[in-house]
Amino acid sequence: MSAPGLVALGDSFVEGRGDPAAAGGYRGWVPRLGGQLGLRPSVIRNLGTHGATTGDVVGRQLPVAARAELYGVVAGVNDLVSAFDADRFEDNLNTLFGTLSATGATVFTADYPDIPARLPVPEGFRALLRERFAFANAVMARVTADHGVLLLNLSARPDWELAGTWTEDGLHPSPSGHRLFAAAAAELISSTTATTVAA
Repeated sequence: MSAPGLVALGDSFVEGRGDPAAAGGYRGWVPRLGGQLGLRPSVIRNLGTHGATTGDVVGRQLPVAARAELYGVVAGVNDLVSAFDADRFEDNLNTLFGTLSATGATVFTADYPDIPARLPVPEGFRALLRERFAFANAVMARVTADHGVLLLNLSARPDWELAGTWTEDGLHPSPSGHRLFAAAAAELISSTTATTVAA
């Protein structure tokens, strides 16, 4: 078996929920990104699991993540909506990104768009969630800068506010959203690689 070229870690966003595969299960942005980067399916590993928190990623996925040239990580929404602890959240991100970056691989992640806007929750809880998401985006910007991790700023992209980018549950991207993420991630990775080579 070939060594992984891309290993993805995270929650149901990484798993591919919202983008059903014809043969069952999910497709999602991970294989789409691999295809755009010219990677064979045999060198792509997807460790994403439904409901995973950053603690789950650190404790269960990180130890089994094979050495790779590229790591993609999307996690944290489950922390923010149901298991929020500010210090633990930041500590987990530092552990996760610090460990992966230390391998010398390229590591990329994304911040959080306005997911609370689409959730069927009381307005008071929506306001609380927005505070948590704003905090998380500030932490994500700081931690990724500290560890040299590429950050895809979904919070600054208007297309992530469109209804068609999401499934009806408001939490998971639609097939269109997964395609959008794969294309944006490929552009970020390719532009950074080109800049590094040119330097």
